[in-house]
Amino acid sequence: MTMKSLIIALALTFGISLLGSASPAAAFGGKDFPACDAPQVLSFIQKRFVWTDQNLLKRGLAIDSIERVHRNRSRVGHEYWSIPRLYCHGTAHMNDGHKRQIWWLIEGGMGFAGIGDNLEFCISGLDPLKVHGAWCRSVR
Repeated sequence: MTMKSLIIALALTFGISLLGSASPAAAFGGKDFPACDAPQVLSFIQKRFVWTDQNLLKRGLAIDSIERVHRNRSRVGHEYWSIPRLYCHGTAHMNDGHKRQIWWLIEGGMGFAGIGDNLEFCISGLDPLKVHGAWCRSVR
């Protein structure tokens, strides 16, 4: 296994993204964030949700589409807070016919071992372990 394939395998295992075309935040250049509705961001969320559902939740759910996407807020890194963050919100249309609120967070420089960016997301009612706190609080 080459070093590149090992890094990609680790990234997929831990649910993180790397710089380059595989990154949901490929346009993240220091302090610039990709748009919340960037195709690579929405695609990453949909693929990651399917993987999580198949391997952990086992409910047979998938995200058909994400609509009404908008930016909640953003934080640009500075000398006391060095992690730039973008908070986004939208409506996820699920394959079971339900519409659910979805929130996601893009963090600059928080990928595996500090390489690349990280994307975390949470869908209302589909976080039974409260990984992102009650009502997806940590990514709102």
